[in-house]
Amino acid sequence: MTSADIFGSYVLDLQSIKKRLPKPTFHALKAAIEEGADLGNAHADTIAQAIMEWAMSKGVTHYTHWFQPMTGLSAQKHDSFLAFDSDLKPIDRFSGNQLIQSEPDASSFPSGGTRTTFEARGYTAWDPSSPAFIMHNGEVPVLCIPSVFFSYTGHALDQKTPLLRSMKKLNESASAALELLTGKKLTVIATMGWEQEYFLVDEKWFELRPDLIMAGRTLLGAPPAKGQQMEDHYFGAIKNRVLAFMEDLEGRLYKLGVPCKTRHNEVAPHQYEMAPIYLNANLAADNNQLVMEIMRKVAREHNLAVLIHEKPFAGVNGSGKHLNWSMEASDGNNLLEPGHSPQNNLLFLYFLVAVVKASHKRGNLLRATIASAGNDHRLGANEAPPAIMSVFLGSHITKILNTLESAESFSEETVANIDLGLAELPNIMVDRTDRNRTSPFAFTGNKFEFRACGSAQSISFPIAVLNAAVAESLDEMNAKLENLSSVDEKSVFELLRGFISESKGIRFEGNNYSQEWEEEAARRGLSNDKTTPEAYSAWKSEEAAKFVEKTGFLTPLELSAVYNVRMEHYAKQLEIEAALMLRMIDTYILPPAFTYQGEVAASISALKETLGESALAVKPQTENLERLSGTIASLLTERNTLEKLWLETKTLETEEEAFSFAQKVLPQMAKAREHADQLEVMVDASAWELPTYQELLFQM
Repeated sequence: MTSADIFGSYVLDLQSIKKRLPKPTFHALKAAIEEGADLGNAHADTIAQAIMEWAMSKGVTHYTHWFQPMTGLSAQKHDSFLAFDSDLKPIDRFSGNQLIQSEPDASSFPSGGTRTTFEARGYTAWDPSSPAFIMHNGEVPVLCIPSVFFSYTGHALDQKTPLLRSMKKLNESASAALELLTGKKLTVIATMGWEQEYFLVDEKWFELRPDLIMAGRTLLGAPPAKGQQMEDHYFGAIKNRVLAFMEDLEGRLYKLGVPCKTRHNEVAPHQYEMAPIYLNANLAADNNQLVMEIMRKVAREHNLAVLIHEKPFAGVNGSGKHLNWSMEASDGNNLLEPGHSPQNNLLFLYFLVAVVKASHKRGNLLRATIASAGNDHRLGANEAPPAIMSVFLGSHITKILNTLESAESFSEETVANIDLGLAELPNIMVDRTDRNRTSPFAFTGNKFEFRACGSAQSISFPIAVLNAAVAESLDEMNAKLENLSSVDEKSVFELLRGFISESKGIRFEGNNYSQEWEEEAARRGLSNDKTTPEAYSAWKSEEAAKFVEKTGFLTPLELSAVYNVRMEHYAKQLEIEAALMLRMIDTYILPPAFTYQGEVAASISALKETLGESALAVKPQTENLERLSGTIASLLTERNTLEKLWLETKTLETEEEAFSFAQKVLPQMAKAREHADQLEVMVDASAWELPTYQELLFQM
């Protein structure tokens, strides 16, 4: 069977369910998806019955409301279709109420202060814009109903709700812009194509590394003699074992409607990437959650382990998740696609400037959306974009914007020159635009590529903030557009000139890795939040409060929860990592080091006894023992300092605790690691229990 034959076979999308519903019910469902209309009980019951019959035809006996709490993972609670009729006979039943809403216990999910401790009740509600699907846990199929998750008081407790609100807000603002510019009433969606990077290691090595199991990254480990310096892994031939995993994974994802398109080796050994065809941003976010969940299961079946952490190995590239974002109107036009006609060019410029303006005004919040303990290890490390948000447009668009900004007046000749320059763009984007891999937010022909997102992160919240920021910019631009006496090229160009000028500080065409850019960014007043707690502080600002009030994608209480939940998660993650490092030093590093030290000392004593203390062979061996003993002593000193800092830090309140972990504990962990890694290459390899980087990265 081909990919097309199996694609979506475990998904009940709109076209599939249309065949199973009466016309009035289908139209009601479509209105609910497109306009947010209320379904009504009768229609809901009919839809639920159709979904159950489809699921049972696939062997399903249980269903779940599949949702995305603020943990960044997906969650589910399974319920059976089994019920009893009035005569107590067993029947299968799935009502409209069961489809639309469920009530899981919310007490064990992070809430960030949106509920009190004793308020355990939470609700999931069906998101009809994302189709139901069947997930297999081993051989057991379960019907999954994509849902939002909220508290008893109605506050969002998940990642999906802010995304859906932001999609709605972006549609309102972008549609208003289109109507002002073209007179057409169209709807607009955000589109998204993610690129998921990950590592694969042999499961037998993974199971012997407590740090990979519990922290997702190696806390200790000396670099191998060969890393990625030969540049021979990127786009290289895929190993048979890895290819078998990829084929299996893609086959399952095709059945779930995930349109996987590309796969290849990445830069580091045993690092890979997959990417799909672009979709509606809400569906793309759901798909990415599915991918991260399913690839772990499939890897285990192939005796492999997937590592989605941003920096599982020191000394080689970490993993990111590029987010390719654009806007599409209901007439099929990509609003960030430069065209050949003046009308298309005007739209393109208007929406392009709106995105640049949004990035400039809300750059610190975009930075905060991708901050995490894992991502701190890769941002700004000459392998990923820096912590400074900037926008790359390419030399041709930059020249056009500079022309617009500097034009004293918009004569017919000036307008014609701008039109001509824009008309050349489609070819230029293909032929001459450098992608500038160092930029965190780059225009790449017909979309913006947000490159700073971490590989393990849910993409829902970064997209939500980007959607809302662009909507806010469009609202401000639309307000001025409405006041124009006439909407023509000259007047719109004149309007855009001011927005181009005020936002040009975010634009940068050079090397984002350079020290010169860091200094220049400081002069421009751009934020450079190098740690996660610094970045999260943006959520406490007055500007953040104004932003959510204007755009409505979060309530003020939910904004506070975002800060509290994320700061607490960061502190907990670092607390676990520090405790784990201490335990590994005590149980995996020091015991073989002590044993080997004793063996070397005994060997030297025997040598002295045989050859005499003045023998030439004695001195270099004694110096070797001194180096070994000195490294052990240094490790013990740094280990004890780490333990003291860890014990002090974990008693602090959450905010202070997070900053202490970032500023004190993490640097001390690096000091302890340096000596532990030195011991790895000094001690007898046969006595070393932890799998080394050589085994993890080169043996599969």
